[in-house]
Amino acid sequence: VQLQASGGGLGQAGGSLRLSCAASGRTFSNFDMGWIRQAPGKEREFVAAVSWNGGSTYYADSVNGRFTISRVNAKNTVLLQMNSLKPEDTAVYYCAANFRRKIDPLDNDYWGQGTLVTVSS
Repeated sequence: VQLQASGGGLGQAGGSLRLSCAASGRTFSNFDMGWIRQAPGKEREFVAAVSWNGGSTYYADSVNGRFTISRVNAKNTVLLQMNSLKPEDTAVYYCAANFRRKIDPLDNDYWGQGTLVTVSS
């Protein structure tokens, strides 16, 4: 699976950004999809994930209620809508995919190249 993330950039505190991850190469609907982020000088952390069938979503406590993950299997795309942004959301965001198993902060079958999100105060 090839993953191409896009949508990062500069946002303001309290504002919104939307990340997109386009997948290709294998049957998208067989994969759990998610986002992992890494802030400067910190370890990678789980952000959000959606199960392969779209039936379950998972969020880190730090983003729960502010971020929404969704998938459009017909377009092989997973989206991360980020609202009420905070400066601590500043990080490189990576799209990740696993064949029918939960997204992990470090151990995933496939990774996208990362997209930088910078939130100014």
